Amino acid sequence: MHFVKMHGAGNDFIVIDDRDGSISQSDFPAISSRICRRRLSLGANGVIFVLPAQEDGDYAVIFYNPDGTIAQMCGNGARCAARYGRDLAIAGDIQRIETTAGMIFCQRIENDLYCVRLNDPSRIDPEIGIPWEGRILPCTYVELGRPGIPHAVVELEDWDAIGREDLQALGKMIRSWGVFPSGANVTFWKRLSPERYKTITYERGVEEFTLSCGTGAGSTAVTLFLRGLYDGAVTLEYPGGELLVSLAEENGKITDIYLTGPVEYVAEGEILQG
Repeated sequence: MHFVKMHGAGNDFIVIDDRDGSISQSDFPAISSRICRRRLSLGANGVIFVLPAQEDGDYAVIFYNPDGTIAQMCGNGARCAARYGRDLAIAGDIQRIETTAGMIFCQRIENDLYCVRLNDPSRIDPEIGIPWEGRILPCTYVELGRPGIPHAVVELEDWDAIGREDLQALGKMIRSWGVFPSGANVTFWKRLSPERYKTITYERGVEEFTLSCGTGAGSTAVTLFLRGLYDGAVTLEYPGGELLVSLAEENGKITDIYLTGPVEYVAEGEILQG
């Protein structure tokens, strides 16, 4: 089975072209859970299956988590798919990609720089307090798209000074907190300057921190904007690189969330075993 491995700001994906239907879609979950295992297989934060368009898109993709579940939308994965699609001449510089969360729009900015329009928020709960070690952590809950991709965006100024195991435990606790109907991805943030913030995301389905998260970046940008902390665009520093997010407000609603960042190839070859 041929594959290409790519990453967007450290968020890594295995891309498999199944436009010819040679792989049964019923096998996608098992394939994903096998090949995402690090050290035992290729290892990745997810798998992107490229499929023929069913509507008026250039092509379709399905994103899978390492646990074999479907991720309705993945911002960094979409940017990787966009570069893959352009380089294979499946689509051009501006693309319409069909996903389980609806049609998304991507654009090539430079050779290794791609932008994706994220889904508009379908739900925002701006003020949720999370009790932790005798204090209340300010949290904003954001769902992007329909069905909504859930994100808990947590202000924690000293997150990068907390031990990795303790931060992992906190992320895991919030991820499954009963207040969130389907669990949530969890992003911690701290302010570096008015238009630059340091972030890290614990991803649902991956069940650990990833080097970056595109929809987490979008949800964080929404949170910061609602708090009046920036205008126009904001840069988020993830462990895997920088992501730029811009958005607009129209009639009191957040719209036009654009995520821009680097996309790189890692490897290409044949998967011999999972």
